[in-house]
Amino acid sequence: MTLFEALREDHDTQRTLLGLLIKTHGDSDGREELFKKVKKALTSHAAAEERALYIPMMELDMTQEKARHSVAEHHEIDELVEELEDTDFSSPGWLAAARKLHDLVTHHLDEEEQEVFQLAGRALSDDAKARLADTYRDEMAAAQ
Repeated sequence: MTLFEALREDHDTQRTLLGLLIKTHGDSDGREELFKKVKKALTSHAAAEERALYIPMMELDMTQEKARHSVAEHHEIDELVEELEDTDFSSPGWLAAARKLHDLVTHHLDEEEQEVFQLAGRALSDDAKARLADTYRDEMAAAQ
């Protein structure tokens, strides 16, 4: 599995979890458990992705700006996750923030898959892509 395939697989998991999250109601065990899964998926993926993809991209002039933009979006996502943690699960504001998180993450994943991966695919050597796929998988395994 290539780096980009592994990232896409995790992106699909994130889309599914977020889609389920915004369908939850009130302060239920299901909402809290699903939120914990979403948080873990987003946090571990972002950390591994930054190490395996964005740090190497920042070393190249051609990909540096796009990598910085994507890392900044990771920080925006982190802030929304913190906001959700600090909001009562039964609050109407919680679901509004969850929808905002869904939209932000979906935008981010689409942008990565449609722009970042193509740019990185051109900029990184085949050897680097294979090595970085291993780095990503190792980081994700360590996060479990």
